[in-house]
Amino acid sequence: MQFPEFIASFPKLDVPFPEDVVQTAVIRSDAGLVAFLTFLKDMELPLHSHGAQWGTVVEGEIELTIGDQTNTYRPGDSYSIPSGVEHGGVIKAGSRVIDVFEEPDRYPIKD
Repeated sequence: MQFPEFIASFPKLDVPFPEDVVQTAVIRSDAGLVAFLTFLKDMELPLHSHGAQWGTVVEGEIELTIGDQTNTYRPGDSYSIPSGVEHGGVIKAGSRVIDVFEEPDRYPIKD
């Protein structure tokens, strides 16, 4: 299931991954950032940390390591990453994820 056209038309994020790997759509407020992510190819997400993040898998499968725990998440599963906790993983092609970041400027919006 693709995100609806009105979501796909939201502004795009300037993320450090090629557009042929991940497509983005975003809503930002002073309180946080909501990103709709579509992964077109398998992607390895290197270990990193930042402010708190919550996400849910809409379609596909992701394997995340959060701190010292690794889990596989599938449609309907959600995850919570506390602020400052190192995390990374593998995201399968075809996955769609909604991620919510406590930092409204986690990623810049593309011009």
